[in-house]
Amino acid sequence: MNSLPVKQEDRHPIGIIAEIHGPVVIIDCDRLPPLRQALCTRFDHTVYMFEVHQHLDERHVRAITLHGTAGLSRGLTVYDTGAPLQLPVSKQCLGRLLNIFGEPLDGGSPLPQTEFRNIHSKPLALSEATGISGILQTGIKVIDLLCPFVKGGKTGLFGGAGVGKTVLVMEFIHAVSAIHQGVSVFAGVGERIREAHELWREMEQAKVMSDTLMVFGQMDESPGVRFRVGLSALTYAEYLRDTLHKEVLFVMDNVFRFVQAGSEVSSLLGRMPATVGYQPTLTTEVAELQDRILSSRHGSITSVQAVYVPADDMTDPAVSAILSHLDTTVILSRDQASKGIYPAVDPLRSGSHLMDRHTLGDRHYNVAESVREHLARYEELEDIIAMLGIEELSERDRKIVMRARKLQRYLTQPFAVLAQHTRQTGVSVPLEQTLTDCEAFLAGDYDDLPEAQCYMRGSMQEPA
Repeated sequence: MNSLPVKQEDRHPIGIIAEIHGPVVIIDCDRLPPLRQALCTRFDHTVYMFEVHQHLDERHVRAITLHGTAGLSRGLTVYDTGAPLQLPVSKQCLGRLLNIFGEPLDGGSPLPQTEFRNIHSKPLALSEATGISGILQTGIKVIDLLCPFVKGGKTGLFGGAGVGKTVLVMEFIHAVSAIHQGVSVFAGVGERIREAHELWREMEQAKVMSDTLMVFGQMDESPGVRFRVGLSALTYAEYLRDTLHKEVLFVMDNVFRFVQAGSEVSSLLGRMPATVGYQPTLTTEVAELQDRILSSRHGSITSVQAVYVPADDMTDPAVSAILSHLDTTVILSRDQASKGIYPAVDPLRSGSHLMDRHTLGDRHYNVAESVREHLARYEELEDIIAMLGIEELSERDRKIVMRARKLQRYLTQPFAVLAQHTRQTGVSVPLEQTLTDCEAFLAGDYDDLPEAQCYMRGSMQEPA
């Protein structure tokens, strides 16, 4: 439910600051505010916001600050805003950089404060929500073929530094804007200031910023900010879905930092750690975020979430909690990148829960499975080829290896967002054309074509 925040002059004193422990503040209250209520105090012309996280007794609450605590002192009067944290929302938010409070980070004018939304809004009612509705084509061959995005679904992007994760995210945003005339919301959770600035500039140069909103909770900010910035960005995505009735791509980088911020908050609140030191509320916090990524009859939210895997352990409790909500998993491989295969998607480890005939149709399913079989067999034979040479393989295996190598190169393509760096025009390939090309490779139609002519191009029908 939308409501206007209470103005400063109308706010009611609720108590005073009793103790300050880093980003945690204990407030002596005349009456207990509800959990998640936004409180504030004023010092030296600066307003400090708090969020209530614990009731300690009949008079005291423990709150997390959403700013630095420098300048705060015991005895300062605390005011009740009358609601959880509210954000100003407007169609003019597209093309902007904002912080957790909806305030500009790009030096532009503030958003018009005519309508506000609660960052803790409930998910859509089941009667209003719609399920998945087919594939969201990206024009990226390897994604659309082997690990397709599901419209209204959630995709996890797993990759370390230097394998092209940010470039792939930018190309997704470009595809949603160019192919589907949609909009994107980027949530930067715990981003380094340098990374955030570079990403913003690259998005501007790629000309995708006009249909994008970026919300940042930076690495040097309070754990309370990093913990809630994802909800702030999701609130904007819900607003754009409900008002523009468009395809909204919600990109979150990085979900693991959201979990880490929750772990910090949990420790500050004095909770006993659970499995592997994570907070006992881990699954609840992840579910609270994921359950709001829903589509309605009027618009949809499709999510792409970058996930850091600690020590490459996919059984880590945080990774498992996130994985349980994902429909598609895209694994970026350093081995692929070292071979010059970009995008560096690992075709054998990536996949989707919806890779079945009912969702994809018989043709797409059969082609995808055949391509995987060829690539898997090539991987099995790589050691033999390295030791004995390809001549020692049977004629059938030689044919499979030859076709797999060409398919591997065919699944690369130049990106539109990198055109000014690579001097190659970015290409977008419709899924139907990708299936046609792959069927031709599997049937042997391109057996006489040099491998180099399959690399970094769009459709095989287009000139190399």
